Amino acid sequence: MLRMNTENLIWENLGDEIKGSDPFILSWLTDNSSLTKKLKQTFTDFSLNVLSQTQGKVHDNEIELINTQADCVIREVELFGNQQAVVFARSIIPITNDTQDLLAIGSKPLGEILFNNPKIVRGQLQITHADNIWGRRSTFTIGKTQLLVSEFFLESLYA
Repeated sequence: MLRMNTENLIWENLGDEIKGSDPFILSWLTDNSSLTKKLKQTFTDFSLNVLSQTQGKVHDNEIELINTQADCVIREVELFGNQQAVVFARSIIPITNDTQDLLAIGSKPLGEILFNNPKIVRGQLQITHADNIWGRRSTFTIGKTQLLVSEFFLESLYA
C-alpha cells in the first residue's frame, strides 16, 4: 500500500519548463483527457484500490487552489495496471450540494464521473517533480464548487 507526502511539493502551471523531459512522461503529464480512460487503454488489466476517503485537514497549497471554507473529504487511491500500482491519486472534494454524488462513488474511479459530465469544467494543469515521481493536478468545477485532483505517476508506469 502506497502513501505519499504531498504537503510540501512545489507546483507550477504546465508550460515550457518540462519540454526537455522524457516524451513518454510528457505524454502522461500533458494529456487533458481522462487518466482512467488512458490507463484502461494502456493496460489489459486495470483496477483501483481506495486507500482512504475521510474528512480531514487539507494542505494549505490545496485549499488555496480551490478556495473553499467547506469541510472537505480527502480521497486517496492507487490505480493499478496489470496488477502493479502505476498512479497514486489524491482528491480534495469539498462537502457541498454540488458534490454529494461524488462522495458516494465507493471504489469507482472519480475520472469516469468527472469526464462524462459536460457540465464539469477542468481548470489549468499544474505539474510537480520529486525524486523520480512526476505529478500533475487540476481543479474541476461542479456548479459553484471546485474540487482538486492530484495524480502522481509512479516509476512502474515508465520504468
